[in-house]
Amino acid sequence: MPMHPASLDEATLLKDCTTATTRRSGPGGQHRNKVETAVIVTHTPTGISAEANERRSQQANRQEAIARLRLRLALEVRTSPDGPSELWQSRRSGSRIAVSDSHADFPSLLAEALDHLQAVDFDTSAAAERLQVSATQLVNLVRKLPAALELLNRERSARGLRPLK
Repeated sequence: MPMHPASLDEATLLKDCTTATTRRSGPGGQHRNKVETAVIVTHTPTGISAEANERRSQQANRQEAIARLRLRLALEVRTSPDGPSELWQSRRSGSRIAVSDSHADFPSLLAEALDHLQAVDFDTSAAAERLQVSATQLVNLVRKLPAALELLNRERSARGLRPLK
């Protein structure tokens, strides 16, 4: 099974991306208005892009744009999972899954959770069983990103399932 794009290491992911720099208005004074510090990273195979322009440093904005791209890929790209990945297994302890939403592994784990949820028509109990965690842990992982919870509830609603809080 090919890896989910959100799970690729940075160098491999960037081989499939185009990066553009531009100027953006806003706070930061003359430096921000004269230098192209805003960064837009586009994943070419999917057309999904992410931008960062909050920092005065192009490198800092590049890292933030890549992190945002990983999250968008996790939300928008679905793959067919075989079973829990090595990463998932390494982060699982008993029926718990531990990861902060700011950790570099979060987009990969979120993508895997959403892939398994889709594979079982968004039945959280069935997906949790496949991933060897509790349903509460699975929902808590998805809940860490409000857009992911919104996606999950939209898909559950389309299938006549009750929304999750």
